Amino acid sequence: MRVERVPVPFRGDGSGEAELTWGQIGIWQAIARSGESRTMGGLTPLPPGVTVEQVAATLASVVGRHQALRTRLVFTDGRPRQSLVDSGEVVLEVVDATGSDPAAVAAAVQERYASVPFDYEHEFPVRMAVVRTDGAITHMVAVYLHLAMDAGGLEVLIRELSADPASLPPVTAVQPLDQARSQQRPSALRQSAASLRYLEHVLRTVSPLRFGEPTEHRDPTFRMIRYRSPATRLAVDAIARRAGVSTSPVLLACFAVALARAGASNPVLAMLMVSNRFRPGFAESVSTIVQISPYLIDVADITLGDAVGRAARSTMNAYKHAYYDPDAQDEVVDRVVADRGEPIDFSCFFNDRRDADRAPTAGADPTAEELASALSRSSAHWEDEPGMPRQKLYLHIDDADEPPAIEFTMSVDTRYFTATQTEAVVRGIESVAVRTALAPDTPTGVRGEHRLPAAVAVGADTGEGGAG
Repeated sequence: MRVERVPVPFRGDGSGEAELTWGQIGIWQAIARSGESRTMGGLTPLPPGVTVEQVAATLASVVGRHQALRTRLVFTDGRPRQSLVDSGEVVLEVVDATGSDPAAVAAAVQERYASVPFDYEHEFPVRMAVVRTDGAITHMVAVYLHLAMDAGGLEVLIRELSADPASLPPVTAVQPLDQARSQQRPSALRQSAASLRYLEHVLRTVSPLRFGEPTEHRDPTFRMIRYRSPATRLAVDAIARRAGVSTSPVLLACFAVALARAGASNPVLAMLMVSNRFRPGFAESVSTIVQISPYLIDVADITLGDAVGRAARSTMNAYKHAYYDPDAQDEVVDRVVADRGEPIDFSCFFNDRRDADRAPTAGADPTAEELASALSRSSAHWEDEPGMPRQKLYLHIDDADEPPAIEFTMSVDTRYFTATQTEAVVRGIESVAVRTALAPDTPTGVRGEHRLPAAVAVGADTGEGGAG
């Protein structure tokens, strides 16, 4: 297949160097550990009549608008810094399908873009192509370096890519260069210190193990299951309406109960991916501002309804303390591990990737018969995905349509979870959700010998300062 490289010049406001933002540091640490570029993006069919020139104009517009897309790295003594330019050139590839299925060609281009490491010092963090068949443009492919943006930033960018560049308002959201500088101000450093005090309090309380000892090596070491549950969607909406909370803490409560029932350590510790887009100026930012924060909940000897209430408080605590300097976080972890004389397992992750508005849908609560019918439509299948997270357990939450459902995508380390145990966890989340919707006074079924200190379970007094 023939590839034409079209140069696309851009120009935008701002230039200079700064430290990486806290969100960028977290992603860079993951890149450095894995040796792989972390990317996001995808492909989309284009309507008839779209031209190469139109796509190039859109690409030039978004790169000029958003500092993250015209930022590369420079290294000083091995430490990365961000380097922003106000003008330059990116490339739009035009790939001729030459008789092949254009959708398959687009998928192959996406795979190439995602699998070939970025040149962090010399390449801008965007790779874009269009697929051409018999002179007509049929698909667009775009892959971005995760250092440039997180899922929330990608949502903003996708909206802009489908708009007329001339119709877009000026960018007012925080951009990476200014964000990095603002994170050195006293207010942001107070926020970081408060977040790290919360983290240290959790680490000095929690069991060091999440899932017990590993079994013998299995092949493959990591597997991923995708489980689609219409019943969970119905149930969590009903629970959230009744409790007056969003659906996120409801799902976290169900997840914690299901994990504890499956033998995980209780209190349950999960590392939450927190978007931070509720902070001033962050909602529409095309940048990486997501950070990880510990969620800790004791689900022993309480009812399912009580677990939802606890989850709401614990979730808020985790969200509140998800803005911090990752290098300082590493120092806290190292100090606590040294004091305890044992490593602490952080390898349980929960990532709710649904739209920011996670309020329950309006409507009547489902009946037992409606939930039973929805349960019969659940589906599970296993996938092999090279880019799946390599953790003991990593759960993604997504919305699915037709019919409306919650989709769980969970990757596991097979030394800790067999296929049967893995499926039992995702089905367990569904089962807990349905039971909570129908009978919230049902006990969780988890027994515990010790209780969490109230400061951890409800909210530590951290003396938090505002970010700025």
